[in-house]
Amino acid sequence: MTITETSVRAAYQAARDRFAAGGIDVDAALARLDGVPISMHCWQGDDVRGFETAAGELTGGIQVTGNHPGRAATPGQLRADLDLAMSLIPGPKRLNLHAIYLEADRPVGRDEIEPVHFRNWVDWARARGIGLDFNPTCFSHPLSADNRTLSHPDAGIRRFWIDHCKASRRVSESFGRALGTPSVMNIWIPDGSKDLPADRFSPRLRLRDALDEILATPIDKAFHKDAVEGKLFGIGAEAYTVGSNEFYLAYAAARGTMLCLDAGHFHPTEVVSDKLSAVLALVDEVLLHVSRPMRWDSDHVVLFDDETQAIASEIVRGDVTDRVAIGLDYFDASINRIAAWVIGTRNMRKALLKALLEPRAALRAAEAAGDFATRLALFEEHKSGPWTAVWDHYCLSRGVPVGGRWLDVVKAYEAKILSEREAA
Repeated sequence: MTITETSVRAAYQAARDRFAAGGIDVDAALARLDGVPISMHCWQGDDVRGFETAAGELTGGIQVTGNHPGRAATPGQLRADLDLAMSLIPGPKRLNLHAIYLEADRPVGRDEIEPVHFRNWVDWARARGIGLDFNPTCFSHPLSADNRTLSHPDAGIRRFWIDHCKASRRVSESFGRALGTPSVMNIWIPDGSKDLPADRFSPRLRLRDALDEILATPIDKAFHKDAVEGKLFGIGAEAYTVGSNEFYLAYAAARGTMLCLDAGHFHPTEVVSDKLSAVLALVDEVLLHVSRPMRWDSDHVVLFDDETQAIASEIVRGDVTDRVAIGLDYFDASINRIAAWVIGTRNMRKALLKALLEPRAALRAAEAAGDFATRLALFEEHKSGPWTAVWDHYCLSRGVPVGGRWLDVVKAYEAKILSEREAA
């Protein structure tokens, strides 16, 4: 059955009336939804290769599996793919860049990157009215080959990575100044040990001191925000991770940085949704890397699953949309990469919409009264509520395809553009 604009509008009106009967203002919910940007990750489009002149093998426990045709091999191709993906996703968006996505006509050391090397990205973002976020790239480099960077015992190697992060902060600040929206710069390092270390203290003290030096120069938060990201373990760091969540939680609370919580960086029995209220009681702002781990930090495409919905619900229930920066972090080369972007980003926005349509006032009243049966009933009834009709209306009113129509656009692009790249 063909989806028509008339049927979408009729279903939306019925859903709007039903939500209104429960005290929920759908128009207000959509307005709030339009105030929450999602930062898309550039590295899904090219399998985390970047554009350094001498691109090396992925290291630091990062693996991209699959060889689907059409990987972006140039900045122009990557931006074209992003343009298509963004045109199929409703709501405000940002782009998250890694330092290896610079553009230069000569090799540039990572400790020498400058804003000029990202000028084309800024021009592209300005033309589209979106913001940029940034990350130093502390992996896939000869000086990170032994899974040690900011905690390295060699002062010279440590200096290189400190200088890289300092240079990255200047690049990030330039994004904020040029685009009028603060760039969130996230520091993640692969440092750790494959087997049990004899000394767990010294690397963490070196990391603390390195971070302190990196962040020593104040930058106006109107232009740039610092975040630090922990991890439970990684390939080559199975026994010991220097930058654990405990380390960075303490650091963020003590130093006033953002804490990055990656959905794939914890034990399988832990969930980020439960950590948000705990962290935000002590830390001003949080950066989310929404991902989907499968048995380990394997960075699968984000689904509309229980945890994605729970993360969105916690953000909305806590009224912390202004304190949580939402970004995506996954890389799947086994399927069409543009489809991976669209599926994951649309799912995150769907989760936010569903959370915004939840009967929060009634839920809180039932909980305050100790009426837990009503609370449970409200939770369960909302699961089958007509929120999908609101989603279809949202897509239609924001000029993007309703339902699965976006896939036809991606398939046509694959046949015309991506297949030609493979042939070349």
